[in-house]
Amino acid sequence: MSAEQDPINRFSLSFPGLPANVSFARATVAAFAAQVDQFTLEDLEDIRIAVSEAVSNAVIHAYPQSVGPVEVEVALFPDRLEIKVVDHGRGIPDVEQAKTPTFTTLPGERMGLGLTFVQTYMDEVTISSRPGMGTTVWMVKKLPGTLANGGGGIGTAVGRPAP
Repeated sequence: MSAEQDPINRFSLSFPGLPANVSFARATVAAFAAQVDQFTLEDLEDIRIAVSEAVSNAVIHAYPQSVGPVEVEVALFPDRLEIKVVDHGRGIPDVEQAKTPTFTTLPGERMGLGLTFVQTYMDEVTISSRPGMGTTVWMVKKLPGTLANGGGGIGTAVGRPAP
């Protein structure tokens, strides 16, 4: 998560990399994001899709012959929502290649669009990976109407407690 300021709110999840947990992660992150007035239904759907794809990639590719842990961390800042999906699986040998549309390590089974969708639906995406160590997908969705986007700041649904 970002180090320059403290988040207004945050949470983390850790769960087994089972296909059933993809929808759990997607719904949980979207419910957390829904507390922000500025996010539209379209923004929330973008977040759902990106989280679903990032977690699906961890479930399918990180642990191909087993079930390993997947971690999701979410932090709300005054101008953005940051989401980090982490696995400790086999890693990605070539991240740039993995980000190209239709690239897949499972031809015939997968379309290879997961990371493309993540990049399409989020405002910022950084992927770091080390073979044999795992992968981290860091995503940012900027809050509409915040100073970073030419507006006035976070809405009324979420705010820092009064001192």
